[in-house]
Amino acid sequence: MNPTDIAAYMAHVGVAARAASRAMAAAPTAAKDAALVALARRLRANHGALQAANAKDVAAAESAGLAAPMVDRLKLSAQALETVALGCEQLAAMPDPVGEIIGMLRRPSGIHVGRMRVPLGVFGMIYESRPNVTIEAASLAIKSGNAVILRGGSEALQSNLALAREVQAALVEAGLPADGVQLVETTDREAVGKLIAMPEYVDVIIPRGGKGLIERISREAKVPVIKHLDGNCHVYVDAEVDLELAVRVTDNAKTNKYSPCNAAESLLVHRGQAAAFLPKIGAIFAAKGVEMRCDAEAKALLSKIADAKVIDATEADWSEEYLAPIISIRVVDSLDEAMNHIDRHGSRHTDAILTSNHANAMRFVREVDSASVMVNASTRFADGFEFGLGAEIGISTDK
Repeated sequence: MNPTDIAAYMAHVGVAARAASRAMAAAPTAAKDAALVALARRLRANHGALQAANAKDVAAAESAGLAAPMVDRLKLSAQALETVALGCEQLAAMPDPVGEIIGMLRRPSGIHVGRMRVPLGVFGMIYESRPNVTIEAASLAIKSGNAVILRGGSEALQSNLALAREVQAALVEAGLPADGVQLVETTDREAVGKLIAMPEYVDVIIPRGGKGLIERISREAKVPVIKHLDGNCHVYVDAEVDLELAVRVTDNAKTNKYSPCNAAESLLVHRGQAAAFLPKIGAIFAAKGVEMRCDAEAKALLSKIADAKVIDATEADWSEEYLAPIISIRVVDSLDEAMNHIDRHGSRHTDAILTSNHANAMRFVREVDSASVMVNASTRFADGFEFGLGAEIGISTDK
């Protein structure tokens, strides 16, 4: 089909996906696992060609003046390729989720009622920048017996095309339909509009990208959407805490990598620990060039640090997802004030408490309404691979 005729092209993709979904749902475990193992092998064997395709996207993005965090997300390093290859192998080693029956109960009538895990059918994945999502989404589709239609950002087209070819080759090698994983080959925005309005072909849409993209999908989609919005992740340092652990974890949560949605953007510190904790973490942030946007109390403690970038926080800062070496810092009176702040300004993505008080930790886990809640661990662990679940789609912040 000609991608310039968007309506016809997307209908063709949809028909092919729906046909492939039946074969994917019926695929034996051995075939799905063989495809994943083959994909991992192909990613390693062809890493040179994949990185060459990626280099074209990166160069074009830099020439176009794309923001630094977006360029960073676009890069497909050797380590990134190895990580997604390992994710494929990890998925292949996991039990097949399809067909598992849970919650079987005997009713008074004598019948047995339970729930069986079955594929969704066809899901559409719409994402920006990160080409590794092409492999993550494809590998999850294969393992779960679903067909997927991938629509990456225009800035990653060459990378995604190269990766999708490897996926389809691995499917064919394992005796599965190549159309089980399809990549939309046009950058025309109309293709997104068609994809999210084809309930006859697509069962669910999963957007992964900036706030504007996700809001558009949520507003215009005619099929169900699994989404997350901003990743304004918090670290709260409690009154009772192992100070060395708090410094180490907070540093990792913020500076391990600035661009992911699970990087910490806001730091809340109990007044009882502020004088001891803030100068220590502030010195680390200063050395790494992290700008600190603070309330008055935090600013007074941090401004004394040599070379520290310390400015007054605005009201908007408390809700901001920076994706950059910037963090907002506030001193709070209590656990309740910290949780109230997170409830008001957070994005319900990932939030962490650093504490040696078990009761406070359990309150935080119960009362903070986020997709991932951490106790004495970095927000950066909010990741499917780190959780031992293989490749990931993303963190859903839907109820």
